[in-house]
Amino acid sequence: MRELINQLKSQDELLIVNREVKPDYELAAVTRAVQRSSNKTILFEQVSGTKIPVVTNVYNNRQRLCNIMGSEPNQFCERWNELYDCAQALDYEPIQIIDRPPDLVGCQLSDIPLITYHSRDACAYFTSAIFLAKHPLTGIDNLSFHRGMYVSDTEVRVRLGSSHDLFRYQAIAEKQGDAIDAVMLIGGDPELFLAAGATLPEDSSEIAFASAVKDAPIPCYKAINSDLLIPVSTEIVVEGRILPNVKRPEGPFGEFMGYYVEVGDNNVFEVLSVYTKPTPTYHSLLCGSNEDVSLLEARVAAKTYRHLNKVVPGIIDIACVPSVMNTTIKIKQQYEGHARQVLMAAFGGHLDYNKVCIVVDEDINIFDLNEVMWAFATRGRADTRTMVIPDVPGFYRDIHKDHWGRLGLDATYPFGRAAEFERKFIPGEDDIDLNDYV
Repeated sequence: MRELINQLKSQDELLIVNREVKPDYELAAVTRAVQRSSNKTILFEQVSGTKIPVVTNVYNNRQRLCNIMGSEPNQFCERWNELYDCAQALDYEPIQIIDRPPDLVGCQLSDIPLITYHSRDACAYFTSAIFLAKHPLTGIDNLSFHRGMYVSDTEVRVRLGSSHDLFRYQAIAEKQGDAIDAVMLIGGDPELFLAAGATLPEDSSEIAFASAVKDAPIPCYKAINSDLLIPVSTEIVVEGRILPNVKRPEGPFGEFMGYYVEVGDNNVFEVLSVYTKPTPTYHSLLCGSNEDVSLLEARVAAKTYRHLNKVVPGIIDIACVPSVMNTTIKIKQQYEGHARQVLMAAFGGHLDYNKVCIVVDEDINIFDLNEVMWAFATRGRADTRTMVIPDVPGFYRDIHKDHWGRLGLDATYPFGRAAEFERKFIPGEDDIDLNDYV
């Protein structure tokens, strides 16, 4: 992460805040203000209650994710799936085991920034922490994101989503009456951030995915309290274990959809050791912001892209904007009814998130919902190009069935009539420099 921050600074993409800010709400409020203006990465050099600076809005858009992976914006899905395949067939070991760095500094959990983001959040939360654990039976490494509520220097309460591997790992260990060793990694390199957001087969390692992104093994050293291997790039390490048969109240917390998740009984992470680099930087992530949803939206698009390319032809690109629940698919029409087949296949591309699916032609900007809806409104009938499928389960955390059902919109022009929908343009408009005229 340090190399990326230095790179952003050299590119004038880093905003440095010198004045002291409060960790309760003020830091989040400044972050939101910057995201609504320049959307630059922010480095808070002085945060009340801690000596550790805070960086946020690091992974703030799709372009930055593409830069990390070495792809163009319209090739994200293709590149992501190339890395997915590469991670399954590396011709080298994904981990390079090294000696434990001698300059690591031990501390208490309360020494690191404790940030409260939203008005009703129960207390400070760890939002960017990547949880490292191993499958209890196979020993395969797993990286995943889970929110963590700070309780004390020895306890963090963690929400393990039922669709995540760590949820299943913990259930296996708990059935045997065992705790599961885990480590919170805060402030790792970009490839670890991407890997933690990847959805891989259960017998695949996210460390291997990170290694594929880096195109080199990930240097790691042995943890203090377990046989887990810690990526050496990690700024702050919190070692511990998730206790079996223990759940305690966690929340409320302002989640990525823009609403609060109320209090619920969730897992307990017992903190055993905390240590940092000599001069660490804490990575803060504002839930629901560009930084939070960019990776989620991009990987849902990539997973849907992979699925569709297996079952229907003509898929060009996919975007999940302005919400991960909205999936827009760009196609090259090949036959009458093509778009409707794509819609039917897309609903099964991601059972949690593909709630609203829209299919458009290759001339539409799928990242601009205004243009997408213009296409739907101007390229055909509304009644025959709308598909509603009732009573289909959706997002896994939905006890009231608010996310049940599917909506599909065919926003393509009628097959065989492309010439009638040629978009008008003004010759030379893209070459105009207004400084020559005003």
